[in-house]
Amino acid sequence: MRAAVLHETGQEKLDVLDDVEAVGFGPGKARIRVRATGLCHSDISAMNGVLPQPAPFVPGHEGAGEILEVADGVTHVKPGDRVLVCWLPACGQCPACRRGQTQLCLAGFMNAGTPNFRRSGDNSDVFGFAGTGTFAEEIVVDASCAVPIPDDVPFDIAALIGCGVTTGLGAAINTADVAAGSAVAVIGCGGVGISAIQGARLKGAAEIVAVDPVASRREAALRFGATQAVAPDELSDVGQRLTEGEGFDYVFEVVGKSATTRKAYEATRRGGTLCVVGAGAMDDQVQFNMFELFFDEKRILPSLYGGGDVLRSYERAIALWRAGRVDLESMITHRVRLTEINEALEQMRSGVALRTCIEI
Repeated sequence: MRAAVLHETGQEKLDVLDDVEAVGFGPGKARIRVRATGLCHSDISAMNGVLPQPAPFVPGHEGAGEILEVADGVTHVKPGDRVLVCWLPACGQCPACRRGQTQLCLAGFMNAGTPNFRRSGDNSDVFGFAGTGTFAEEIVVDASCAVPIPDDVPFDIAALIGCGVTTGLGAAINTADVAAGSAVAVIGCGGVGISAIQGARLKGAAEIVAVDPVASRREAALRFGATQAVAPDELSDVGQRLTEGEGFDYVFEVVGKSATTRKAYEATRRGGTLCVVGAGAMDDQVQFNMFELFFDEKRILPSLYGGGDVLRSYERAIALWRAGRVDLESMITHRVRLTEINEALEQMRSGVALRTCIEI
């Protein structure tokens, strides 16, 4: 089968090969025919080494498709079922799951160290990013990664819900719990940032300022609910004008860098909330002094995968989409085939795409 492979961390392009096979099928596993997958910035972060991932590997973790086969012990899905891929499934048994913080379950992360694929030519192992690797025609995953979706949800929409939409909506709804009438700023307006904007709008924010260096993304943000859209060097001025210098009630950092996190903190009012959504590098340190932490009483809330139970978050996203309360179709600005995956990477790096859908 075909799959897009990164041979070494740091390479900028993927190699689409036709000698890759999905491996590991056995008890508790499911084989999925991938139909659509989104390109998330986390895939690029894994490619360049910002996020740890053994290589060679198949990127992709935001996917949807059909069940081809299930092994012993799998009862919640069957061949032919439509599913989205959950890259962070909950085991239901660990302390985090028992506390109801299923997004903090580490069971899914353990899968990242086990090869998902093999090259048939030389029998060499290939990993799947985040234990999945959806830039492939087929994947074998723990059955808990296969979440059934209703028949009326297209594969491309389901793929978005599998990561970016759940992450952004959840940051606003679950983690920050944006208050009605509040002033919000979102720094970074790709697919996750646009979803955070839609989440803040759903929660009733009065002002939503989108911040991004790319003009086309700022224009898009206005269509998704932002009340203003500015370049990063304009954030301070618009904050002064909208909040009388006090700062925003909520600021979402959706870039994953210490520099933008520090700017987000400074843009947050005293007693306000900084929500860190972007996935950054382990060696990128952000600094706060002890006095400001004490005196300003700003809440710093990291948000992993939407900060809540992902299965419930999927259901909520589907319900909101059906009701026309969130616009997911328009988030897909580009479409490519798997053989054109490197075009999608350039669209992401240049900022012209909110989300590129890879049709497989």
